[in-house]
Amino acid sequence: MQNPAPIALFVYNRPQHTERTLKFLQQNELAAESRLYIFSDGAKTKQEEDKVAEVRSIINNVDGFKSVKVIERKSNAGLANSIIAGVTQLINDYGKVIVFEDDLITSPHTLTYFNDGLTRYKEEEKVMHIGAYMYPIKAESLPQSFFYRAATSWGWATWARAWKHFEPNIDTLLSQFDSKKKSAFSIDNTMNFWKQMQEFKNGKNNSWAIRWYASIFLKGGLTLNPSQSLVNNIGHDGSGVHSGINDIYNVIINPKPIVEFPEVIEENEQAYQVIKLFLANRKGSLWDRIKRFLVEKINK
Repeated sequence: MQNPAPIALFVYNRPQHTERTLKFLQQNELAAESRLYIFSDGAKTKQEEDKVAEVRSIINNVDGFKSVKVIERKSNAGLANSIIAGVTQLINDYGKVIVFEDDLITSPHTLTYFNDGLTRYKEEEKVMHIGAYMYPIKAESLPQSFFYRAATSWGWATWARAWKHFEPNIDTLLSQFDSKKKSAFSIDNTMNFWKQMQEFKNGKNNSWAIRWYASIFLKGGLTLNPSQSLVNNIGHDGSGVHSGINDIYNVIINPKPIVEFPEVIEENEQAYQVIKLFLANRKGSLWDRIKRFLVEKINK
């Protein structure tokens, strides 16, 4: 493996999550050869200062990587601004980047998968994003990895040639969609991606990820994905910026390395249908939904 991509890890006020994320990253095969940049956002309120300080005491004592650089913000930029700025910085310096947030646990092979993908599709303009998360789909019938339209944000990687197409302006993005594109963008209306775009416009979310996926989609880009997830999100305990208390997206991490990559640069129709089926049924029966609602109410 030549010259692994730098890792950007974005942390805030969750010491236990940060510690677990780092522990699993350290166990990756390529950790010792990878440069780690940890971006620590400043506290939004007085009440959060102690937790931010606790996180900073953890990240300032990290080893197991080729190098570790901690970037501490004095003020609060927010997750979206932090990620956009940090990714842009590393893209400008290295031409590629691997991105994690503070609530993701990885397989020992996750960094290898990212770096293999970054090398393999370096010159393929149509491939714009590599995701490590995959929904808990029935993966037996699918290849180890495949191309798909939507970009997952729980552990991902990209190149400078793709990131230059990132369009942060929501109005510019919205103006390029017609009804046919809205449906295709939302996986035949099985996922609320279009709603997320409208909610961003109305100030109800501050998602960088939905704008990144829209930027890829509008360019006709593709994303590389594993059929069995290489990460799991441990932030669905109500502690995250955008995460409710939810187990719909909980997965068992693939213990094996990804050694097969698609040769043909086009969306895998079978994978698309399997994902669409999962999304259409992901919330379960009415009783499942009521139970989840009650659990969330109790926990709040």
